[in-house]
Amino acid sequence: MIILMAHWATEKHIEDLREHIIDLGMAAHIIESGKRKLITVSVSGGPLFDKSFETWPGVEKVFPIIQPFMLASREFHQENTVVPVGLKKKNSTPVFLGGGEFHVIAGPCAIEDEKTALEIAFKVKEAGCSLFRGGVFKARTSPYSFQGLGKSGLKILKKVKKETGLFIVTEVLEIQEIEEAFEVADILQVGTRNMSNYRLLESLGSTKKPVLLKRGMSSTIKEYLMAAEYILKNGNPNVILCERGIRTFETYTRFTLDINAIPAIKQLSHLPMLVDPSHGTGIWRLVESVSLAATAAGADGLLVEVHSNPQMALSDGLQSLIPERLKSLVDKAKAIKKVLRVYE
Repeated sequence: MIILMAHWATEKHIEDLREHIIDLGMAAHIIESGKRKLITVSVSGGPLFDKSFETWPGVEKVFPIIQPFMLASREFHQENTVVPVGLKKKNSTPVFLGGGEFHVIAGPCAIEDEKTALEIAFKVKEAGCSLFRGGVFKARTSPYSFQGLGKSGLKILKKVKKETGLFIVTEVLEIQEIEEAFEVADILQVGTRNMSNYRLLESLGSTKKPVLLKRGMSSTIKEYLMAAEYILKNGNPNVILCERGIRTFETYTRFTLDINAIPAIKQLSHLPMLVDPSHGTGIWRLVESVSLAATAAGADGLLVEVHSNPQMALSDGLQSLIPERLKSLVDKAKAIKKVLRVYE
């Protein structure tokens, strides 16, 4: 259940109601949504609904929530959430994810050196992208694989940002890395292996920085949206979902991109939805076709790996496009999106 407090509700109204809910043996969390405050109420068995709470001073309305992911649910928030990126940046045009705009986030899997990063970044910008992805903290299956440059990689991303004007997307693996990456990153990414790292998600929820949350490779849609709930519950409404393929019996492709998840999640949740065709296929020749399919299925944008010399890439070269192929993908995807808008 979600209790929407009136705009005129005082702190005493809110605290009195919160204490009453706790006295009844239920969990109560106060969340700010814009200029309004909400109280989420649940018991051990899940959400409940008791309309009598509308009789309390300061309460505007009580919402029943059927889905366990209350704040991520479209039941609670029917309009699509729009996540702004770079809204307060000087000399930059902000982008909006989830509001009808279509954006492609592109760049190398890992930042390797300054020269390569800048070379790719300028090509990404030429292709019509406003956001640059590049990992500096890498979670790798093998302990012998390249683990990223760490803090020195952040310095390279800072230079990329300054020289190109692109917004930066980079992954954090641990709580302390949030602070390290906070100044440079415009979007903090949570990778598939950390989707269930709930302490990390809670820490990201205490910021207002946009968070790109990838689906766990073995997670259900419900588990995925519950992970998003951890971020939302802790006060950060700027969550961007990303389908990146799940593990199935198929071995030809790296993973199986779950196209079903795109319209399914768009029905269940109001959060913007991106798709990562690079990890979803693991084969660069399949990336464009799968990107276009994901766009037609309703994705709000794409996350694509690009490298100027994939043969020499320290990470994921097999699934990386060369920059010259990125422009074609971006143009075709935006054309599909434009056609779809005609029939909306």
